[in-house]
Amino acid sequence: MEFASNRPTEGAAASYPTIAATATALPPHTITRDDVKVYMGRVFDIPERRLEAMMSIVDNAQVHNRHAIFPLDYTIEPRPLSQTNNEYIEHAVKLGREAAEKCLERAGLKPEDIDMIITVSCTGFMIPSLDAHLINLMGFRSNVRRMPFTELGCAAGAMALGRAADYLKAEPGGNVLIIAVELPSLTFQRKDISQANLISSILFGDGAAAVVVSGKQMKGPKILVTETYTFPDSLGAMGFDLRDSGFHILLAKDVPEMIGGKIGGLVQGFLDRNGRGKSVQRDDPFHSPGVDGKKTA
Repeated sequence: MEFASNRPTEGAAASYPTIAATATALPPHTITRDDVKVYMGRVFDIPERRLEAMMSIVDNAQVHNRHAIFPLDYTIEPRPLSQTNNEYIEHAVKLGREAAEKCLERAGLKPEDIDMIITVSCTGFMIPSLDAHLINLMGFRSNVRRMPFTELGCAAGAMALGRAADYLKAEPGGNVLIIAVELPSLTFQRKDISQANLISSILFGDGAAAVVVSGKQMKGPKILVTETYTFPDSLGAMGFDLRDSGFHILLAKDVPEMIGGKIGGLVQGFLDRNGRGKSVQRDDPFHSPGVDGKKTA
């Protein structure tokens, strides 16, 4: 992204891919913090002391409201994987289309103006992928390029921006539409009393987002350069375990320390390598856990 200091010249900035528009789509049902407190004791068979500890986490999570595709009473009911996956397909297409249509309208573009579609999702499974459904429903060109990301988790949105920028360097003047849809309420497991499942039941909500990244001269933030870093020996840190009952979240308790201990140096090195004279600040935006291992932005 373009920083406020050490900006490129106007001519140079025009050559960088631009985030031309963004949009979101949210399902109609909400889950409040009070809802979580009421239902947690009813749904999970855990000792009172552990329940009290979870209530404390609820209070400190700073997640006051979340959206869900179904009412809470239905969300917590056990359902076979075949059923929840069909629900995933239906609502991923619905929310993805809504976010995409809003985003294209804000960018002043039509579906036929898009040269590449990148779709992002990891909370369900569908073949053909989400982009194939949207091509038929929204009227994208038959020769539009497609890149579905399905196993990148939380990092997928950022990765999609990087791949969009890479494409536009090779195809200047093009337009890329990124659509991210996650429906973690469908991964709720009432019989799983692992700490990871309990934490996920407190934090995550359903929704979709879309971004148009353009190689044309448009107003908006510029993507100057991107970089990827994979933490060594981190396969068990975050992910899903697919079982007969569905997706079970994996979330290691040392993730904040693992990332927080390195993120400051990684970001500062990234800035230095690319001539961005800026120090990493504690109020810079980071996805969880943030620069101090605790902060979420």
